[in-house]
Amino acid sequence: MLSPKRTKFRKHQRGRLKGVATRGNKISFGDYGLQSLEPIWLTSRQIESARRTITRYVKRGGKLWIRVFPDKSVSARAAETRMGAGKGAPEYWVAVIKPGRILFEISGVPQITAQNAMKMASYKLPVKTKFLIKEE
Repeated sequence: MLSPKRTKFRKHQRGRLKGVATRGNKISFGDYGLQSLEPIWLTSRQIESARRTITRYVKRGGKLWIRVFPDKSVSARAAETRMGAGKGAPEYWVAVIKPGRILFEISGVPQITAQNAMKMASYKLPVKTKFLIKEE
């Protein structure tokens, strides 16, 4: 699972998910990409699950780029805890995804294979996605 080696601060505030992605919204490395159409917090488990699905579908052929990284910690309090004992401990890591963000890129495989692999990966993600082809 992806998580940062170290961070400046242990706990993050929630923030907002408004606006669209201005960075990371174009295919930069591969020939095909999977683009998010909705805002969401993508957990490290979801990213890993989609990555495994893609690599298994293409039988470890081609090259895969993961364009998102979970660098925001999400804290959770224990169940049935009274108010006022401070913020909970960090539980898991998320990547903040805005509409238009490229999640995965792949190259070195035929288009139909890449399309099917991305479709299988999109089933693992809790967000609507779109398959993109790099413009020459």
